Amino acid sequence: MYLSRFLSIHALWVTVSSVMQPYPLVWGHYDVCKTQIYTEEGKVWDYMACQPESTDMTKYLKVKLDPPDITCGDPPESFCAMGNPYMCNNECDASTPELAHPPELMFDFEGRHPSTFWQSATWKEYPKPLQVNITLSWSKTIELTDNIVITFESGRPDQMILEKSLDYGRTWQPYQYYATDCLDAFHMDPKSVKDLSQHTVLEIICTEEYSTGYTTNSKIIHFEIKDRFAFFAGPRLRNMASLYGQLDTTKKLRDFFTVTDLRIRLLRPAVGEIFVDELHLARYFYAISDIKVRGRCKCNLHATVCVYDNSKLTCECEHNTTGPDCGKCKKNYQGRPWSPGSYLPIPKGTANTCIPSISSIGTNVCDNELLHCQNGGTCHNNVRCLCPAAYTGILCEKLRCEEAGSCSSDSSQGAPPQGSPALLLLLLLLLLTALLGTANPLLF
Repeated sequence: MYLSRFLSIHALWVTVSSVMQPYPLVWGHYDVCKTQIYTEEGKVWDYMACQPESTDMTKYLKVKLDPPDITCGDPPESFCAMGNPYMCNNECDASTPELAHPPELMFDFEGRHPSTFWQSATWKEYPKPLQVNITLSWSKTIELTDNIVITFESGRPDQMILEKSLDYGRTWQPYQYYATDCLDAFHMDPKSVKDLSQHTVLEIICTEEYSTGYTTNSKIIHFEIKDRFAFFAGPRLRNMASLYGQLDTTKKLRDFFTVTDLRIRLLRPAVGEIFVDELHLARYFYAISDIKVRGRCKCNLHATVCVYDNSKLTCECEHNTTGPDCGKCKKNYQGRPWSPGSYLPIPKGTANTCIPSISSIGTNVCDNELLHCQNGGTCHNNVRCLCPAAYTGILCEKLRCEEAGSCSSDSSQGAPPQGSPALLLLLLLLLLTALLGTANPLLF
């Protein structure tokens, strides 16, 4: 009795497992490109949209400063402490590691004390503007998935622009303006992301929210990705299906969160009052202790893995696609135009796999692994084998009776024997018919 119950439970578990297998453990994450499912013909491949996991993208960037000699310390110079702007006995010296503040300290591990930071030269050439461009480049298209966060060790700048590029730095467009006075600095009315909506989410705004003085809790500047996601997915991003649907159908929205480069334009340091104190110019500079950028490689929903090799990010493409972003079909797989995968329908999306070109399709070629159907199986749409009644498996390689444990000596009946006279005669007749048709079409 116990054995029969166990076997019944086991059979139920196998059935449930086979039904649930196509679905990722977390719906909507698109972390699987293909899986095997059970059908009447046996196990076959089921393809779905897929993408890499979100990660810390600062590990893969290259940073460039303009002007290139803007970092403090060469020659050594003194600067004033932020807590007391008239205590000017701090030193920056590029030749001494303990006193140097190079650009890579914007991206190092922020767990040590005192905190590490990049610092510019002071505003000693006032009234000439003290301006710095910090360019972050990935040499790869990436999709932003979380807020961009910049932590200043100095006061937050009075004026700053965050810019993005979609063409590897050839052209730039503003992401957001920051100022203590938006109208004076950029001739724009001040706004915050909370003033936007689904219909205006792509609007470029100027915010005064992040441009205040020296207080210890006012070091951080955000570019709010998640707040913009929330217009579609809800305040806690619980309705990701709605967001994915919008990203899928609105190219401008998708492109808004896509970059190849970011540029931080520091236009005016934190002054803290109306007039610059020309007697203490060493108190004016920029210093950044941390920059956070989270995102994923853009692989057009055709890959779950993005590798970093030789200082370069590349998608490991599935679905018979190729290229840095999986942006084209592989050779011999151009049977239909390339298309990105689709998030819809939720939860698996649509893979939009590239299929074999007509000229490359052979009689026994099947699915994207170039596998051959066995034991008389036929390839269906180049993605699965249709097996004779007696056989099963992805390639019709197994006897169906083996799974039931009931094989006998004549179990292979039902599929034509390989190399049988009847099969050879059939193939000969088909070949003769084809030859006659080619020689004189009017006979038919």
